[in-house]
Amino acid sequence: MRAAATSTAFSLLSPSRLRTSAPTTTSLPYRRRPRIAAMATAAASFRPEAARSPPAVEPPAPPLSKFKVALCQLSVTADKARNIARARAAIESAAADGAKLVLLPIWNGPYSNDSFPEYAEDIEAGGDAAPSFSMMSDVARSLQITLVGGSISERSGNSLYNTCCVFGSDGKLKGKHRKVHLFDIDIPGKITFQESKTLTAGQDLTIVDTDVGRIGIGICYDIRFQELAMLYAARGAHLLCYPGAFNMTTGPLHWELLQRARAADNQLFVATCAPARDTSSSYVAWGHSTLVGPFGEVIATIEHDEATIIAEIDYSLIEQRRQFLPLRHQRRGDLYQLVDVQGSGSK
Repeated sequence: MRAAATSTAFSLLSPSRLRTSAPTTTSLPYRRRPRIAAMATAAASFRPEAARSPPAVEPPAPPLSKFKVALCQLSVTADKARNIARARAAIESAAADGAKLVLLPIWNGPYSNDSFPEYAEDIEAGGDAAPSFSMMSDVARSLQITLVGGSISERSGNSLYNTCCVFGSDGKLKGKHRKVHLFDIDIPGKITFQESKTLTAGQDLTIVDTDVGRIGIGICYDIRFQELAMLYAARGAHLLCYPGAFNMTTGPLHWELLQRARAADNQLFVATCAPARDTSSSYVAWGHSTLVGPFGEVIATIEHDEATIIAEIDYSLIEQRRQFLPLRHQRRGDLYQLVDVQGSGSK
């Protein structure tokens, strides 16, 4: 695990503060007053509130402002019962070490089109039809933690989905994200994969209020689409969680880059969790589960072996970073707009 370098703090007044707290003639040199007034006027003319439709909301006050998160980088095999037992043991160990939020990777079976139907579970039926789902619900309740349950193959009617379930500390399902963007890729001589041969794309954004704050959920390839993260930020998310399994071609190039970009662009926390690397598998995962802070700083990360990393999330850094760089007051609503189709009721 490596720690990120400490960011250097600096001061920058946001346009909103300038508007509501005008400087007096004695508080600032005369030559600076016109410049500050011009900044405030320019910010108002930019219509930053119109850059998000509907307007962005502030993150709600979280139940916990500071807590430990665990990223469980699991070794995945063809033995589903073994995968379930191994995941449970990792969750229990993380909770014993003080984690209030636990994140799993893509985990209950091999990542392949052949495996998706075989390992799929009927989440709505539960019980014996969904042993992975049942284990996660039970362990979240017994340990009183919030669990972002990685992703598993879900069967619903005639469709298969790549699905992430979020459980509250009471063990109840708080949200279910079906992967929105399917992983269809063809890099000649490197990797070819087409999820759309087997899986169906989800149709909804998933943002969940939990005991550890408001969390937006994506799965693996979803992290490439900045619009999804931007919508979650506009809906007041504190944290984005992406269980994933980037490969040995795109992983070294893009995995950390995308996490840091999503965090820095939206000034919030991003947590990812991947399977451990198995070079004998038909799909070799890159690993490198990571926690990134709202300045794009890597707080904690791991290499490619099976292990759990525990790090601290401090939500006070979100507002601090947003004061340092007041992007929300500088967006050009007079030039562009991000429309939340479902949130605006225009679906």
